[in-house]
Amino acid sequence: MNEVAVFVVHALWRPDPEGGPGRLALWAEDATIEVPRRRPGRAPKVRPHPFAAPHDRLIDALGPARGKSTTLAVRLPTRGGRPVDSPQLVRDRVDESSGPLSAGQWQVPVVEVDAGAVVDTLAALDPERAVLATSVTHLIELGRFAADLVGRGRLLPGVDLDPPRATWRPVLTGPDAAWSRALAQSRPASLAAADPDRPLTVWADALDSLVDAAARTAAGRMRLGTGRDGDPVTRAWLAALTGHERRFTATAADAAALAEGLAGWQADVLTGPVRACFRLVEPAETDRDQVFQVRLALQAADEPSLVVDAAQVWKARGPLPALARHLDSPQETLLAELGKARRVYPGLDAALRTARPAVLPLDTAAAHSFLQVAAPALATAGFGVQLPGWWTKPASRLGVRITASTPAQPGAVAGSGVAVGFAAITEFRHDLAVGGEVLTADELAELSAAKAPLVRLRGQWIELDARRLAAGLRVVGRTGTASVGELLRLGLGAGPDRSGSGLIEGLIEGLPVESVVADGWLGDLLSGDTELRLAPVDVPDSFAGRLRPYQARGLAWLDFLHRAGLGALLADDMGLGKTVQLLALLARDAAAGESGPSLLICPMSLVGNWQREAARFTPTLRVHVHHGAERARGKQFSDVVAAADLIVTTYSLAARDAADLRRIAWRRVVVDEAQAIKNAATRQATAIRSLPAGTRIAVTGTPVENRLADLWSIFEFVNPGMLGTATTFKQRYAEPIEKRGDDDAAARLRTFTQPFILRRVKTDRSIISDLPDKLEMDVLCNLTAEQAGLYRAVVDDMLQRIESSEGIERRGLVLATMTKLKQVCNHPAQFLRDGGAVAGRSGKLQRLDEILDEVLALGEKALLFTQYAEFGAMLRGHLTGRFGREVLFLHGGVAKPARDEMVARFQHEDPALFVLSLKAGGTGLTLTAANHVVHVDRWWNPAVEDQATDRAYRIGQRRAVQVRKFVCAGTIEEKIAGMIRDKRGLAARIVGSGEDWLTELSTGQLRELFALEAGAVVE
Repeated sequence: MNEVAVFVVHALWRPDPEGGPGRLALWAEDATIEVPRRRPGRAPKVRPHPFAAPHDRLIDALGPARGKSTTLAVRLPTRGGRPVDSPQLVRDRVDESSGPLSAGQWQVPVVEVDAGAVVDTLAALDPERAVLATSVTHLIELGRFAADLVGRGRLLPGVDLDPPRATWRPVLTGPDAAWSRALAQSRPASLAAADPDRPLTVWADALDSLVDAAARTAAGRMRLGTGRDGDPVTRAWLAALTGHERRFTATAADAAALAEGLAGWQADVLTGPVRACFRLVEPAETDRDQVFQVRLALQAADEPSLVVDAAQVWKARGPLPALARHLDSPQETLLAELGKARRVYPGLDAALRTARPAVLPLDTAAAHSFLQVAAPALATAGFGVQLPGWWTKPASRLGVRITASTPAQPGAVAGSGVAVGFAAITEFRHDLAVGGEVLTADELAELSAAKAPLVRLRGQWIELDARRLAAGLRVVGRTGTASVGELLRLGLGAGPDRSGSGLIEGLIEGLPVESVVADGWLGDLLSGDTELRLAPVDVPDSFAGRLRPYQARGLAWLDFLHRAGLGALLADDMGLGKTVQLLALLARDAAAGESGPSLLICPMSLVGNWQREAARFTPTLRVHVHHGAERARGKQFSDVVAAADLIVTTYSLAARDAADLRRIAWRRVVVDEAQAIKNAATRQATAIRSLPAGTRIAVTGTPVENRLADLWSIFEFVNPGMLGTATTFKQRYAEPIEKRGDDDAAARLRTFTQPFILRRVKTDRSIISDLPDKLEMDVLCNLTAEQAGLYRAVVDDMLQRIESSEGIERRGLVLATMTKLKQVCNHPAQFLRDGGAVAGRSGKLQRLDEILDEVLALGEKALLFTQYAEFGAMLRGHLTGRFGREVLFLHGGVAKPARDEMVARFQHEDPALFVLSLKAGGTGLTLTAANHVVHVDRWWNPAVEDQATDRAYRIGQRRAVQVRKFVCAGTIEEKIAGMIRDKRGLAARIVGSGEDWLTELSTGQLRELFALEAGAVVE
C-alpha cells in the first residue's frame, strides 16, 4: 500500500437463526489504539478485541451508514495472545509478539444492518475515511451479482416454513452458476468470522438474502395477491413477496402444501428434459385478416434446436423418434407442459379447449401482447420461446436518424492542425426512420392513421407505439448541436452519454437513435471501417526509411485521427514496426511546418532504443532525453522543450516531474508499452492522464480484448471520457462480458472502439508476407531422482500446512509452493542454494545442453529466458564452462549502457548464447540474430511469453524461428501447460497475470495438481 492504513472496516455476515434474511455486521480495526501489554495468567475464553474501534468511532467512520449497535464474538487469527492485524492495517509501531498462529475468540463492537439496506450501506462507505477490507469489497461484488440476477429475472419465489415466510431465491444455471462458484471460492474467511464452522452456508445465506432484498426493491410498492383469485393462503403469500414484511398467516399444513406445490412446479420448470415451446409466426403478406399464430411444440431442454411441432406429436403413435431418449409419452407430456404454461400465460385457454391443441391464432393486439408480456414471462419460467427475428432488432421500431455535419478541421488553431476531438460541437438534424431509412411524408401519414400496435411497413413488421409516434412527429426536422463524442457514442452503438452533459437527449424525447450519418472524417469514423477509407499520406524526404504498405496505412490512420483531434491505440503485433510508424508521423509534422513538441513516455529499458531508431530514421528530428539527476527543471526545462521536436522520458519521471510536464502545451503525448498505465488508480497513470495534449497515442503490442479494466484505463488516457466512468464501463461492458459471456455487449464494445484501435498481426500474410515461420513446441524433460525426492517432500510438507490455513496465509502458502516446485523442476541447486555441482542434477539442464549442442554446431544463436535471475546466473556459469565460449546474461541489475552494449554485440559479433531474465529482457529489445528461443521455465501467461519470443520473431528476422518451452513431465508444469494449450484463446482470462489464480483452488484440487505422476523420473 502507498499510504498507512490506520482504520480498516470489516464485514461479517450473520444468518438469521430463525431462517429469515441475514444481517450485515460492520466492525473496524483502529491502529491509533495503543495495544495493551498481555497480562500473565489464564486468558478468558472470549476477550475484548484490544484495538477494535468503539461504537462512536465506528459510526463516525461509516458516515451515512445506520444500524443497530451491538457486540459480537468472532473467531480471528491470534498469535502471542493478541489478534493478528489484518493485511490492510499498518501500524507505526509493529507488534513484535510471536508464537504459533491459532484461532481465538474476540469480542468486537459492530453496527448491524438489515439485508435490505446492505447495498446502500456499503455504497455509502467513504474510502477516504477508512480502508475497506476484502470482506467488504467481496460483499459489494456479491450485491452487484444479486442485483444483476434480479434485473435479468433469474429468480423464483418460494416459501419457508416455521414460521411461514415468502422468499425470493436465485436461479443459478449456466454462466451464472459458474460465476457463483467463482465468488464462493474467493470468499474471504473473515466474512464468516462469527460462524466460522459453516463458511459456505454463511456465504450462500448472504447471496439469498441480497437477492431477496433486491427483488423487493425492484417490486417497489407493487402488491401481489390482493385480488379475489386463488385461496387466502396463496393470496397472503403473494402479498408477502413484496414489501418489508415477509411473514404471512397460514396453518402449518397449508404452508407445507404451498411449499410442496411450488417445489414440484419449480423442479419441473427447471429440470424437465422436455419442455413446451411456443413459436410465433407472422401472417403472410397475402393474409388480409393479418392473423398471427402461436404454434405449440415440444423442445429438448438440453438441445434447443430439437423441436417437434404439436401437430406431429398428435399424429404419433407411441414415442417420437426425435425425443425417444427424453420421454416415452409425448402426448401426455405436451398436455402437462401446456397446463403448467397456462399459469404463466392464461391466453392458452383458447387452445386448450380443443382436443388436440396445436395452434393459437392471435390478432395484432394479442400478438403484440404476446411479444411484450407473455413471451418474456414464459422464457423466465423455463419454457422455450421462438420469436420472429425482426422483433429483437432495433429496425422493428420507430427511431431517429441523425444527420450531422462534420466539423471543419481547424488547421489554423494555434498552428497545430489539430481539432478539438470529442468535445468538438457540430450541428445535426433528425428525421423519423425505420431500420435507418428515413420515412416519407406519405408513410408518416399512413402510420398516423394506423390503430394497430403492429404494422407492416416496407415489407416488414414494426412495432407502432402511439406515444413514440407522436413524439417522433414533434421532432421531425428539428435541428440542434451535439459533441463529436455524443454522436460517435450513438452512431457506434455505445449508447447515450449518461454523464448528464448530453445535448441530444433533450431533443429526441427518448426515441431510440436508429443511425447517425455524416460526411467527411466524422462519417469515416462512423463507418467503423476507418483503415479502408483513409487517403494516403506522403512520407517526407527527411524520413530515412521505407514504409511497408501496412505501415503506410498505419501512418495515414494516425495522421487522420490526429487531425480530427482524437486519440489512437496502436496495438500492432510485436515486431511490426510501431516505432517506425510513429517516427514517420513526427517526420511528417516537421516537414509540414506544424510546430509543437511531442512527449514520449516509455520504460527505461526502451529509452536507448528510441534514441537509436530516431537517429536512424529521422536524423533531422531534434530529440531530447529527459532523464538523470542533472535533467533540466523549471525554466531550463521549458527552454529545452522549445528547442526540441520530441522529448523522451520514463514512466517514473513522468509521475515525479508531472508539475514541469503539465506546464507545456504538448502537441502530442505518446505512451509506449501502454500496459504501464493499465491500473487507472495509480499515481503514475493519474499523472500521465493529467498532461495537456492536442492528441494522445497509446502503443502496445499486447491484445487488449480480454482485459477490459485495462482497456478502459488505456482509453481513459487516449480519449478521456470516451468509455464513460469506470463504474459505467464495468456495468455496461465488463460484467456482462466477463461474467456472462454476453456476445452483444462484446460486439457493442468492439464496434465502438474499433475506429480507434489499429491491430495487425504477424501471422496475417496480407499484412506481412516475408516474415519467416515460427515453430513452437513443448519440450518434455524428466526429473532426476534428486529432483523427484525434493518435489515430493515439498508437496507433502506444503499441503499439510495449506490444509490447516486460510485467507491470506493460505494464498501465500500456495504461491510459495508454486515457486518451490518450479525451482525444483529447474535445478536442485536453485531450490537448496547449496552451492554444489550444477551438471548432472537436472533433467532440464541435460536437455538444454543437448539442444544447444545442435544450435552451436549449425552456427546459429539462441535466447534463453528464465523468470529467476539467480537461475540465470547459474545457467551462464554452467554454459560458459561447458561450451568454452562467452555467454551474455541480462537481468534487472544491468545498467542501460551495458545493456545496450550486450544487445549490439549479440546482434553483430560473436556471442551466440544470451541468457535473459523474463522481466528485464522480455520487452523492448531487438535480437533477430537469434533464431532459437528457449523458455527454460514458464511464467504461465501466454502474452508474457509471446512478448519474450518476439525479441527474435520480428521484422528483420530472415530465418525460421524455433521456440521451445521446457516442461517437466508428470509435474505441475505439464498439467498447467496442457490447460493453457487447450484454452489458449482464453488464457489471459484463465491465468491472469501470473499464478494468483491458483490460490483459489481447493486443497483437493491442489493435491491433484501438485501430485508427481509416474514416468516423471529419468530411468
